[in-house]
Amino acid sequence: MRDDGTLDDPYAPSSPTTGTEDGTSSERTTAASRLRGYARDLTGRRRAQVALATGVVCCLGLAAVAQVRHETADGAPRVDSLANSSELLQRADQQRASRDLERVASSSTPSATPSGTPSAAATSADPDTTPKARKTAPALPTDPAPVAGLDEDQMENAEAIVRTGRKMGVARRGLVIAVATAMQESNLYNVASGVLPESQDYPHQGVGWDHDSVGLFQQRSSSGWGPVSGLMDPEFATRQFLTALEQVPGWQQMRLTDAAQAVQVSAYPEHYQQHEWRATRVVEAIVPSGR
Repeated sequence: MRDDGTLDDPYAPSSPTTGTEDGTSSERTTAASRLRGYARDLTGRRRAQVALATGVVCCLGLAAVAQVRHETADGAPRVDSLANSSELLQRADQQRASRDLERVASSSTPSATPSGTPSAAATSADPDTTPKARKTAPALPTDPAPVAGLDEDQMENAEAIVRTGRKMGVARRGLVIAVATAMQESNLYNVASGVLPESQDYPHQGVGWDHDSVGLFQQRSSSGWGPVSGLMDPEFATRQFLTALEQVPGWQQMRLTDAAQAVQVSAYPEHYQQHEWRATRVVEAIVPSGR
């Protein structure tokens, strides 16, 4: 305030010619105020820039979150991933199943085919080899030592009779009758005939003179039993005898001597009976009971 009561104008320019201390102080104050204003202005601009950058970042973040929420709500990405996972699991199961099938098939494949066991499959059972379908084969005769006073040749001839009868499926009783008949007719030797020189051309174990009777059963070719070459073969001769025996009605219930006589028509019909016990023992030695 001036001395005259008037106020100083703060905005009035100072006199350039004024070199007082008051003028210098006023200029300094004004410069400082301008600097502070410029600083405030600069700070405000920086804050505005920071705020703008922050806002942009927030907007981008919100947009990303919104996009994720949209995709999650949509379900498409998750469904695709689940579908792909399910498909992969199914393929893995199929591959594992196929490998298992290959192992089963290779293990069940028969070697020549264990048949080629099977398998399977090669896998169906052969009805001819299953236990239920397989027929019980007759037991093969053994090769025992001679019994009942027989020698090696006689025992071998008895074995030929029993073996042939078993092949034909003749009952055990028929085997006993055949062995007893051969004991009576030829003493269980394969005998040729002196009357029939042809019979001596074949393996034989003696020569008889009862007409043209030959072989274990002394059968006559002239009576229709067969060719001499056949009758000198123990197996052929046995077949001829047993075939005729099975044609006799009720032969299994007959006495041994009656059954033998019905086939042989011998002049001494009762002589066959004496050999029954020995014939039974021989058959038992060759084919034990129960076989």
